[in-house]
Amino acid sequence: MAEAGIVMDMDSGAILYGQNIHLPYYPASITKILTALIVLENCNLQDTVTFSTTAVNQVEADSGNKISVVAGDELSVEDCLYSLLLVSCNQAANALAEHTAGSIPAFVDMMNEKLVELGCQESHFENPSGLNNDNQYVSAYDMALIAQAAYDNDTLVEISSSTTHKIAPTTQNPDGFTIRGEHRLCVTEDPSSPYYYPEAVAGKTGYLIKAGNTLVTYAVKDNRRLVSVILKGQPRQYFVDGKALLEFGFRSFQDYTVADYESRYVTGNETINLDKGSFQASDLMIDPDSVITLPNGATFEDADISLGALPEISPDNAVALLTYSYNDRTIGTAYLLAKDGVTIDGDDPDTETAPSDTDASNTAASVATASNAEKPQRPHKNISVAGVLITMLIVLLALGMIGLVSWFIYSKKKEARLLAERRERRRQRLKRSGDEEEFERLLNEYKNKKK
Repeated sequence: MAEAGIVMDMDSGAILYGQNIHLPYYPASITKILTALIVLENCNLQDTVTFSTTAVNQVEADSGNKISVVAGDELSVEDCLYSLLLVSCNQAANALAEHTAGSIPAFVDMMNEKLVELGCQESHFENPSGLNNDNQYVSAYDMALIAQAAYDNDTLVEISSSTTHKIAPTTQNPDGFTIRGEHRLCVTEDPSSPYYYPEAVAGKTGYLIKAGNTLVTYAVKDNRRLVSVILKGQPRQYFVDGKALLEFGFRSFQDYTVADYESRYVTGNETINLDKGSFQASDLMIDPDSVITLPNGATFEDADISLGALPEISPDNAVALLTYSYNDRTIGTAYLLAKDGVTIDGDDPDTETAPSDTDASNTAASVATASNAEKPQRPHKNISVAGVLITMLIVLLALGMIGLVSWFIYSKKKEARLLAERRERRRQRLKRSGDEEEFERLLNEYKNKKK
Protein backbone atom coordinates (compact mmCIF):
# COMPACT_ATOMS: atom_id res chain seq x y z
CA MET A 1 0.00 0.00 0.00
CA ALA A 2 3.00 2.33 0.44
CA GLU A 3 4.31 4.39 -2.47
CA ALA A 4 7.85 3.04 -2.13
CA GLY A 5 9.45 0.07 -0.44
CA ILE A 6 12.38 -2.31 -0.58
CA VAL A 7 13.66 -5.44 1.10
CA MET A 8 17.40 -6.08 0.92
CA ASP A 9 19.56 -8.98 2.03
CA MET A 10 22.00 -7.47 4.53
CA ASP A 11 24.87 -9.82 3.72
CA SER A 12 24.79 -10.01 -0.08
CA GLY A 13 23.28 -6.59 -0.73
CA ALA A 14 20.83 -8.22 -3.15
CA ILE A 15 17.52 -6.44 -3.64
CA LEU A 16 14.77 -9.01 -3.19
CA TYR A 17 11.88 -6.70 -3.97
CA GLY A 18 11.59 -3.04 -4.78
CA GLN A 19 8.99 -0.47 -5.70
CA ASN A 20 9.96 3.09 -6.66
CA ILE A 21 13.26 2.45 -4.93
CA HIS A 22 15.14 5.30 -6.66
CA LEU A 23 12.56 8.05 -6.19
CA PRO A 24 13.25 10.67 -3.49
CA TYR A 25 10.85 10.93 -0.55
CA TYR A 26 10.81 12.82 2.73
CA PRO A 27 12.27 10.45 5.35
CA ALA A 28 10.81 11.90 8.58
CA SER A 29 12.28 10.32 11.72
CA ILE A 30 13.98 7.33 10.11
CA THR A 31 16.65 10.01 9.57
CA LYS A 32 17.61 9.33 13.19
CA ILE A 33 19.13 5.97 12.20
CA LEU A 34 21.89 7.81 10.36
CA THR A 35 22.22 10.27 13.24
CA ALA A 36 22.68 7.43 15.72
CA LEU A 37 25.26 5.69 13.53
CA ILE A 38 27.41 8.82 13.25
CA VAL A 39 27.17 9.49 17.00
CA LEU A 40 28.24 5.95 17.84
CA GLU A 41 31.20 6.20 15.50
CA ASN A 42 32.41 9.41 17.15
CA CYS A 43 31.36 9.43 20.81
CA ASN A 44 31.57 7.37 23.99
CA LEU A 45 28.31 6.16 25.50
CA GLN A 46 29.14 7.63 28.88
CA ASP A 47 29.96 11.11 27.55
CA THR A 48 27.77 13.83 29.08
CA VAL A 49 25.47 15.71 26.71
CA THR A 50 24.26 19.15 27.79
CA PHE A 51 21.00 20.33 26.25
CA SER A 52 21.44 23.86 24.92
CA THR A 53 18.67 26.37 24.30
CA THR A 54 19.13 25.73 20.58
CA ALA A 55 18.87 21.98 21.01
CA VAL A 56 15.64 22.29 22.98
CA ASN A 57 13.96 25.00 20.90
CA GLN A 58 15.11 24.38 17.32
CA VAL A 59 12.19 22.09 16.57
CA GLU A 60 8.76 22.61 15.05
CA ALA A 61 6.15 23.94 17.45
CA ASP A 62 3.97 20.84 17.28
CA SER A 63 6.78 18.25 17.28
CA GLY A 64 6.66 17.69 21.05
CA ASN A 65 9.31 17.00 23.66
CA LYS A 66 9.19 13.28 24.35
CA ILE A 67 11.51 13.37 27.37
CA SER A 68 10.55 16.83 28.71
CA VAL A 69 14.08 18.23 28.69
CA VAL A 70 14.88 21.89 29.30
CA ALA A 71 18.00 23.90 28.54
CA GLY A 72 20.77 22.94 30.95
CA ASP A 73 19.66 19.33 31.41
CA GLU A 74 22.44 16.75 31.16
CA LEU A 75 22.15 13.16 30.02
CA SER A 76 24.63 10.57 28.84
CA VAL A 77 25.10 9.87 25.15
CA GLU A 78 23.59 6.46 25.87
CA ASP A 79 20.39 7.90 27.37
CA CYS A 80 20.13 10.33 24.47
CA LEU A 81 20.47 7.50 21.94
CA TYR A 82 17.73 5.50 23.65
CA SER A 83 15.52 8.62 23.58
CA LEU A 84 16.41 9.12 19.91
CA LEU A 85 15.70 5.58 18.72
CA LEU A 86 12.90 4.38 21.00
CA VAL A 87 10.68 7.48 21.24
CA SER A 88 12.14 9.67 18.46
CA CYS A 89 13.04 12.67 20.62
CA ASN A 90 13.94 15.59 18.34
CA GLN A 91 15.65 17.50 21.16
CA ALA A 92 17.93 14.50 21.72
CA ALA A 93 18.83 14.53 18.00
CA ASN A 94 19.81 18.19 18.22
CA ALA A 95 21.77 17.77 21.45
CA LEU A 96 23.66 14.75 20.12
CA ALA A 97 24.48 16.66 16.94
CA GLU A 98 25.91 19.58 18.92
CA HIS A 99 27.84 17.26 21.21
CA THR A 100 29.32 15.30 18.30
CA ALA A 101 30.17 18.08 15.84
CA GLY A 102 30.00 21.31 17.83
CA SER A 103 26.91 22.56 16.02
CA ILE A 104 23.91 21.22 14.17
CA PRO A 105 25.09 22.50 10.73
CA ALA A 106 28.49 20.86 11.25
CA PHE A 107 26.77 17.57 12.11
CA VAL A 108 24.62 17.83 8.98
CA ASP A 109 27.86 18.06 6.99
CA MET A 110 28.94 14.81 8.64
CA MET A 111 25.63 13.22 7.64
CA ASN A 112 26.05 14.07 3.99
CA GLU A 113 29.69 12.98 4.05
CA LYS A 114 28.53 9.65 5.47
CA LEU A 115 26.09 9.29 2.58
CA VAL A 116 29.00 9.50 0.15
CA GLU A 117 30.94 6.92 2.16
CA LEU A 118 27.99 4.52 2.08
CA GLY A 119 27.53 4.88 -1.68
CA CYS A 120 24.25 6.79 -1.40
CA GLN A 121 23.69 9.06 -4.40
CA GLU A 122 19.97 9.67 -4.17
CA SER A 123 19.61 11.41 -0.80
CA HIS A 124 20.41 14.60 1.10
CA PHE A 125 19.94 15.69 4.72
CA GLU A 126 19.46 19.11 6.30
CA ASN A 127 18.86 18.22 9.97
CA PRO A 128 19.56 15.31 12.35
CA SER A 129 15.95 14.72 13.40
CA GLY A 130 14.05 14.33 10.14
CA LEU A 131 11.75 17.30 10.70
CA ASN A 132 10.37 19.11 7.66
CA ASN A 133 12.82 20.52 5.13
CA ASP A 134 12.24 20.67 1.39
CA ASN A 135 15.86 19.73 0.75
CA GLN A 136 15.82 16.65 2.99
CA TYR A 137 15.01 13.51 1.04
CA VAL A 138 16.01 9.87 0.73
CA SER A 139 15.34 6.99 -1.66
CA ALA A 140 14.29 3.56 -0.46
CA TYR A 141 17.49 2.13 -1.92
CA ASP A 142 19.73 4.61 -0.09
CA MET A 143 17.82 4.11 3.14
CA ALA A 144 18.46 0.38 2.85
CA LEU A 145 22.19 1.10 2.45
CA ILE A 146 22.09 3.33 5.54
CA ALA A 147 20.24 0.64 7.50
CA GLN A 148 22.68 -2.00 6.28
CA ALA A 149 25.57 -0.05 7.79
CA ALA A 150 23.63 0.89 10.92
CA TYR A 151 22.57 -2.63 11.83
CA ASP A 152 26.10 -3.88 11.36
CA ASN A 153 26.80 -1.81 14.49
CA ASP A 154 26.15 -4.06 17.49
CA THR A 155 25.59 -1.19 19.91
CA LEU A 156 23.03 0.45 17.66
CA VAL A 157 21.19 -2.87 17.36
CA GLU A 158 21.26 -3.34 21.13
CA ILE A 159 19.77 0.10 21.76
CA SER A 160 17.24 -0.02 18.95
CA SER A 161 16.04 -3.50 19.88
CA SER A 162 15.19 -2.56 23.48
CA THR A 163 11.51 -2.34 24.37
CA THR A 164 12.04 -0.07 27.42
CA HIS A 165 14.79 2.02 29.00
CA LYS A 166 15.10 3.97 32.26
CA ILE A 167 16.26 7.55 31.65
CA ALA A 168 18.35 9.32 34.30
CA PRO A 169 16.81 12.19 36.31
CA THR A 170 16.26 15.56 34.63
CA THR A 171 14.87 18.90 35.81
CA GLN A 172 11.26 17.99 35.14
CA ASN A 173 11.69 14.32 36.00
CA PRO A 174 13.84 14.32 39.16
CA ASP A 175 13.26 10.62 39.76
CA GLY A 176 14.01 9.57 36.21
CA PHE A 177 11.45 7.86 34.00
CA THR A 178 10.98 4.92 31.65
CA ILE A 179 10.49 5.19 27.90
CA ARG A 180 9.00 2.51 25.66
CA GLY A 181 9.72 1.65 22.04
CA GLU A 182 7.24 2.71 19.33
CA HIS A 183 8.07 0.21 16.55
CA ARG A 184 5.12 -2.16 16.76
CA LEU A 185 6.79 -5.03 14.89
CA CYS A 186 9.57 -5.03 17.50
CA VAL A 187 7.46 -4.69 20.65
CA THR A 188 4.17 -6.53 19.98
CA GLU A 189 4.00 -9.82 21.90
CA ASP A 190 0.44 -10.84 21.09
CA PRO A 191 0.53 -13.61 18.43
CA SER A 192 -2.98 -12.67 17.32
CA SER A 193 -1.92 -9.11 16.44
CA PRO A 194 -1.27 -8.23 12.77
CA TYR A 195 1.88 -6.51 14.04
CA TYR A 196 3.29 -9.61 15.74
CA TYR A 197 6.59 -10.49 14.09
CA PRO A 198 9.15 -12.13 16.40
CA GLU A 199 11.81 -12.04 13.70
CA ALA A 200 11.87 -8.22 13.89
CA VAL A 201 14.93 -7.20 15.89
CA ALA A 202 15.20 -3.44 15.56
CA GLY A 203 14.03 -0.50 13.52
CA LYS A 204 12.68 3.03 13.45
CA THR A 205 9.37 4.70 12.71
CA GLY A 206 8.74 8.11 11.20
CA TYR A 207 5.84 10.41 10.42
CA LEU A 208 5.24 13.83 8.92
CA ILE A 209 2.25 15.05 6.93
CA LYS A 210 4.45 15.44 3.84
CA ALA A 211 6.35 12.22 4.42
CA GLY A 212 3.44 10.03 5.43
CA ASN A 213 4.43 7.03 7.54
CA THR A 214 7.99 5.80 7.10
CA LEU A 215 9.52 2.66 8.55
CA VAL A 216 12.79 0.73 8.68
CA THR A 217 12.84 -2.81 10.09
CA TYR A 218 15.79 -5.12 10.65
CA ALA A 219 14.94 -8.82 11.01
CA VAL A 220 16.87 -12.06 11.52
CA LYS A 221 15.73 -15.61 10.77
CA ASP A 222 17.73 -18.81 10.28
CA ASN A 223 21.01 -16.87 10.26
CA ARG A 224 19.77 -14.62 7.46
CA ARG A 225 19.56 -10.85 7.95
CA LEU A 226 17.14 -8.66 6.02
CA VAL A 227 16.16 -5.01 6.17
CA SER A 228 12.96 -3.50 4.81
CA VAL A 229 12.15 0.16 4.16
CA ILE A 230 8.72 1.75 3.74
CA LEU A 231 8.33 5.31 2.40
CA LYS A 232 5.09 7.29 2.09
CA GLY A 233 3.10 4.62 3.88
CA GLN A 234 -0.39 4.66 5.31
CA PRO A 235 -1.31 4.71 9.03
CA ARG A 236 -1.05 1.26 10.64
CA GLN A 237 -0.80 -0.36 7.21
CA TYR A 238 2.85 0.62 6.94
CA PHE A 239 3.75 -1.89 9.68
CA VAL A 240 1.92 -4.59 7.74
CA ASP A 241 3.75 -3.56 4.56
CA GLY A 242 7.15 -3.74 6.27
CA LYS A 243 6.33 -7.14 7.72
CA ALA A 244 5.09 -8.43 4.34
CA LEU A 245 8.35 -7.47 2.64
CA LEU A 246 10.40 -9.29 5.25
CA GLU A 247 8.20 -12.39 5.14
CA PHE A 248 8.55 -12.46 1.36
CA GLY A 249 12.32 -12.14 1.58
CA PHE A 250 12.72 -14.93 4.12
CA ARG A 251 10.17 -17.19 2.45
CA SER A 252 11.29 -16.86 -1.16
CA PHE A 253 15.10 -16.62 -1.08
CA GLN A 254 18.16 -18.32 0.34
CA ASP A 255 21.78 -17.32 0.86
CA TYR A 256 24.86 -19.15 -0.35
CA THR A 257 28.33 -18.54 1.06
CA VAL A 258 30.34 -18.28 -2.14
CA ALA A 259 33.50 -19.93 -0.79
CA ASP A 260 31.51 -23.07 0.08
CA TYR A 261 30.31 -23.57 -3.50
CA GLU A 262 32.64 -21.83 -5.92
CA SER A 263 35.41 -23.98 -7.42
CA ARG A 264 36.11 -22.03 -10.59
CA TYR A 265 39.36 -20.06 -10.55
CA VAL A 266 40.49 -21.60 -7.26
CA THR A 267 41.15 -25.29 -7.98
CA GLY A 268 43.44 -27.12 -10.36
CA ASN A 269 46.64 -26.10 -12.12
CA GLU A 270 45.06 -23.83 -14.72
CA THR A 271 46.94 -20.57 -15.25
CA ILE A 272 44.73 -17.51 -14.86
CA ASN A 273 45.99 -14.29 -16.44
CA LEU A 274 44.82 -11.17 -14.64
CA ASP A 275 45.83 -7.52 -14.41
CA LYS A 276 47.60 -8.37 -11.17
CA GLY A 277 49.65 -11.11 -12.83
CA SER A 278 49.42 -14.76 -13.83
CA PHE A 279 48.35 -17.19 -11.13
CA GLN A 280 47.81 -20.88 -10.68
CA ALA A 281 44.21 -21.49 -9.67
CA SER A 282 45.44 -23.33 -6.59
CA ASP A 283 47.16 -20.12 -5.45
CA LEU A 284 43.83 -18.30 -5.22
CA MET A 285 40.87 -18.33 -2.82
CA ILE A 286 37.39 -16.82 -2.49
CA ASP A 287 36.70 -14.10 0.08
CA PRO A 288 35.24 -16.24 2.92
CA ASP A 289 32.66 -13.59 3.91
CA SER A 290 31.04 -13.19 0.50
CA VAL A 291 27.39 -14.21 0.10
CA ILE A 292 24.96 -14.35 -2.82
CA THR A 293 21.18 -14.58 -2.61
CA LEU A 294 19.08 -16.77 -4.92
CA PRO A 295 15.36 -17.47 -5.14
CA ASN A 296 14.10 -20.81 -3.87
CA GLY A 297 14.30 -23.46 -6.55
CA ALA A 298 17.49 -22.04 -8.01
CA THR A 299 20.88 -23.53 -7.22
CA PHE A 300 24.30 -21.97 -6.96
CA GLU A 301 25.12 -23.34 -10.40
CA ASP A 302 22.22 -21.35 -11.86
CA ALA A 303 23.96 -18.08 -11.05
CA ASP A 304 25.91 -16.44 -13.85
CA ILE A 305 29.43 -15.36 -13.01
CA SER A 306 31.71 -12.78 -14.55
CA LEU A 307 35.37 -12.26 -13.78
CA GLY A 308 36.17 -8.57 -13.81
CA ALA A 309 38.90 -6.11 -13.01
CA LEU A 310 39.24 -4.87 -9.48
CA PRO A 311 37.65 -1.62 -8.40
CA GLU A 312 40.07 1.22 -7.83
CA ILE A 313 40.02 0.47 -4.11
CA SER A 314 40.08 -3.16 -3.01
CA PRO A 315 41.76 -5.48 -0.47
CA ASP A 316 45.55 -5.75 -0.74
CA ASN A 317 45.51 -9.43 -1.69
CA ALA A 318 42.59 -9.14 -4.15
CA VAL A 319 43.36 -9.99 -7.77
CA ALA A 320 39.88 -9.87 -9.35
CA LEU A 321 36.20 -9.33 -8.59
CA LEU A 322 33.62 -12.03 -9.19
CA THR A 323 30.12 -10.68 -9.89
CA TYR A 324 27.16 -13.03 -9.67
CA SER A 325 23.82 -12.45 -11.35
CA TYR A 326 20.54 -14.25 -11.83
CA ASN A 327 17.96 -13.25 -14.44
CA ASP A 328 20.19 -10.27 -15.28
CA ARG A 329 20.11 -8.91 -11.73
CA THR A 330 23.18 -8.72 -9.52
CA ILE A 331 22.85 -11.01 -6.51
CA GLY A 332 26.25 -10.56 -4.91
CA THR A 333 29.97 -10.13 -5.46
CA ALA A 334 33.10 -11.83 -4.15
CA TYR A 335 36.77 -10.90 -4.23
CA LEU A 336 39.19 -13.43 -5.71
CA LEU A 337 42.13 -13.34 -3.32
CA ALA A 338 45.75 -14.47 -3.52
CA LYS A 339 46.68 -16.86 -0.74
CA ASP A 340 49.34 -15.90 1.78
CA GLY A 341 52.82 -15.93 0.29
CA VAL A 342 51.66 -15.55 -3.33
CA THR A 343 53.31 -12.61 -5.10
CA ILE A 344 51.04 -10.05 -6.73
CA ASP A 345 52.30 -7.78 -9.53
CA GLY A 346 52.69 -4.23 -8.33
CA ASP A 347 53.30 -5.22 -4.73
CA ASP A 348 55.45 -2.64 -2.99
CA PRO A 349 56.82 -4.17 0.19
CA ASP A 350 57.71 -0.75 1.55
CA THR A 351 54.23 0.74 1.11
CA GLU A 352 52.73 -0.23 4.46
CA THR A 353 55.54 -1.86 6.41
CA ALA A 354 58.06 -0.49 8.81
CA PRO A 355 61.71 -0.25 7.66
CA SER A 356 63.78 -3.41 8.05
CA ASP A 357 66.19 -3.69 10.93
CA THR A 358 69.09 -3.04 8.57
CA ASP A 359 67.48 0.07 7.10
CA ALA A 360 66.62 1.32 10.57
CA SER A 361 70.15 0.74 11.78
CA ASN A 362 71.63 2.53 8.79
CA THR A 363 69.26 5.46 9.25
CA ALA A 364 69.98 5.55 12.95
CA ALA A 365 73.72 5.50 12.27
CA SER A 366 73.31 8.42 9.90
CA VAL A 367 71.41 10.37 12.54
CA ALA A 368 74.07 9.56 15.12
CA THR A 369 76.88 10.57 12.76
CA ALA A 370 75.19 13.86 11.95
CA SER A 371 74.68 14.53 15.62
CA ASN A 372 78.27 13.68 16.50
CA ALA A 373 79.65 15.76 13.64
CA GLU A 374 78.81 18.87 15.61
CA LYS A 375 81.06 17.79 18.45
CA PRO A 376 84.89 18.26 18.55
CA GLN A 377 86.50 15.12 17.12
CA ARG A 378 88.98 13.28 19.31
CA PRO A 379 91.44 10.55 18.43
CA HIS A 380 89.87 7.11 18.75
CA LYS A 381 92.20 6.13 21.57
CA ASN A 382 90.81 8.92 23.78
CA ILE A 383 87.15 7.88 23.54
CA SER A 384 85.86 7.47 27.08
CA VAL A 385 83.27 5.10 28.47
CA ALA A 386 80.96 8.08 28.83
CA GLY A 387 81.38 8.87 25.14
CA VAL A 388 80.48 5.32 24.18
CA LEU A 389 77.40 5.40 26.37
CA ILE A 390 76.31 8.72 24.88
CA THR A 391 76.75 7.36 21.36
CA MET A 392 74.73 4.25 22.23
CA LEU A 393 72.02 6.41 23.78
CA ILE A 394 71.80 8.54 20.63
CA VAL A 395 71.53 5.42 18.49
CA LEU A 396 68.81 3.96 20.69
CA LEU A 397 66.85 7.22 20.69
CA ALA A 398 67.13 7.43 16.91
CA LEU A 399 65.93 3.85 16.55
CA GLY A 400 63.02 4.57 18.86
CA MET A 401 62.01 7.68 16.95
CA ILE A 402 62.21 5.87 13.62
CA GLY A 403 60.18 2.99 14.96
CA LEU A 404 57.53 5.33 16.38
CA VAL A 405 57.25 7.34 13.16
CA SER A 406 57.11 4.16 11.07
CA TRP A 407 54.39 2.70 13.28
CA PHE A 408 52.38 5.93 13.09
CA ILE A 409 52.62 6.08 9.29
CA TYR A 410 51.74 2.41 9.01
CA SER A 411 48.71 2.79 11.29
CA LYS A 412 47.40 5.81 9.38
CA LYS A 413 47.85 4.10 6.02
CA LYS A 414 46.18 0.95 7.27
CA GLU A 415 43.27 2.95 8.69
CA ALA A 416 42.89 4.84 5.41
CA ARG A 417 43.08 1.64 3.39
CA LEU A 418 40.44 -0.14 5.48
CA LEU A 419 38.13 2.88 5.24
CA ALA A 420 38.67 3.02 1.49
CA GLU A 421 37.85 -0.68 1.19
CA ARG A 422 34.60 -0.22 3.12
CA ARG A 423 33.66 2.72 0.93
CA GLU A 424 34.32 0.77 -2.25
CA ARG A 425 32.33 -2.25 -1.10
CA ARG A 426 29.43 0.05 -0.32
CA ARG A 427 29.85 1.84 -3.63
CA GLN A 428 29.61 -1.50 -5.41
CA ARG A 429 26.26 -2.15 -3.75
CA LEU A 430 24.87 0.90 -5.55
CA LYS A 431 25.13 -0.97 -8.84
CA ARG A 432 23.24 -4.01 -7.63
CA SER A 433 19.82 -2.65 -8.45
CA GLY A 434 20.80 -2.55 -12.13
CA ASP A 435 18.70 0.57 -12.65
CA GLU A 436 21.05 3.55 -12.66
CA GLU A 437 19.73 5.11 -15.89
CA GLU A 438 16.15 4.93 -14.60
CA PHE A 439 17.26 6.58 -11.37
CA GLU A 440 18.84 9.49 -13.25
CA ARG A 441 15.64 10.00 -15.22
CA LEU A 442 13.44 9.90 -12.13
CA LEU A 443 15.73 12.18 -10.14
CA ASN A 444 15.83 14.78 -12.91
CA GLU A 445 12.06 14.58 -13.13
CA TYR A 446 11.81 15.16 -9.37
CA LYS A 447 14.16 18.14 -9.52
CA ASN A 448 12.19 19.70 -12.39
CA LYS A 449 8.99 19.37 -10.38
CA LYS A 450 10.59 21.16 -7.41
CA LYS A 451 11.58 24.07 -9.70
